[in-house]
Amino acid sequence: MNLTLQNILREGWYSRLNSALMLVALTGAVTLLTAVHLLTAAAERETRRVVRDMGFNLRILPKDTDPERFFLEGYSENTLPADTVTRLAAGAGTFITFNHLTPVLERRIRLGGHECLLTGLGDTVVGPGEKKQPMGFRIAPGTAQLGSILAERLGVKVGGTVEVAGRTLSVERVLLEAGTDEDVRLYTALSDAQIALGLPGRISEIKAIDCLCLTADQDPLPKIREALSQLLPEARVIQMRALADARAKQRQASERVSAFAVPMTLLVAAVWVLVLAVLNVRQRRVEIGLWRALGTGSSRIAALFLGKAVLLGGLGGALGWTIGTLVALRWGPDLFPVTAASLKMDPTLIGPALTWTPLFAAASSFLPAMMAVSQDPAETLRADG
Repeated sequence: MNLTLQNILREGWYSRLNSALMLVALTGAVTLLTAVHLLTAAAERETRRVVRDMGFNLRILPKDTDPERFFLEGYSENTLPADTVTRLAAGAGTFITFNHLTPVLERRIRLGGHECLLTGLGDTVVGPGEKKQPMGFRIAPGTAQLGSILAERLGVKVGGTVEVAGRTLSVERVLLEAGTDEDVRLYTALSDAQIALGLPGRISEIKAIDCLCLTADQDPLPKIREALSQLLPEARVIQMRALADARAKQRQASERVSAFAVPMTLLVAAVWVLVLAVLNVRQRRVEIGLWRALGTGSSRIAALFLGKAVLLGGLGGALGWTIGTLVALRWGPDLFPVTAASLKMDPTLIGPALTWTPLFAAASSFLPAMMAVSQDPAETLRADG
């Protein structure tokens, strides 16, 4: 028996129900794996964006800041050079990654007979080579954004003006009520705050997000402080623990889903293919016995069954990648609306699908194939007779 592709195709057609079920298993596995890969990547992007919008979880302050006064006042009375933020961004990748570094200058001032928190925000800085959408909002010089309570007390609306230390700033926006001290804040550009407070070239802190991917039982704060001591020995860091924990738990939940889905899919597919291959061999014991009695070699019989598995694996890989991609692109945007535009076809998955699926199918069919060639043809035919 000279094994050819035609022989394998005939074998597949002869046992077409078994072949169809095996193809469904392989296609389903690749479909699920492809969709899980694309949707997991989308979930990670969505998670990063959602937890990013929860707010900064690191506050980098001058080292001589009194913690008691800081927590009572909500800001540091001490300052750092404004270029500290660029120094931190330039060296962060060496030890640790800090994302969305935003320089801030804050003080409590009197405005129109009312006390408020003046917050000057500088442009967000990212590390070398990073491409990230800046967090928070940007304030143009000469403009201001007011908290809801402060705007109400001053009787100021969008388009109006406020006088800050003799400087007139245009009210660009009145923020929605937040239920926090943001409601009594006056946001300005960092340069305007520095002029108003007489602190040119100074900032009171840097707000940031840490990017440590640690397990749930690891505390990132010691590593952050160790890295910061090398990068900025004149600074100290305070971690907003609740926000940091929320970020970590959200990220870890996404990772656990992926870690469960992939091996479970492979296990179910392997069992399915194995059972189908075993059933195919058992149903064709007499036919295999006749082949052996007529002198067909064991290797050729095994190659016939394995060849069919490889062929079905290649077809299942191609179909699975196509269907999985279509499923992810169809329903992914509904699941992850914030980052829907980032959900795209991944051509790099085609190669693994067409390579590993045939190998996976052959491996799952290997034991049944060995069962087929290990049977004694005389015993098989005697039992049938």
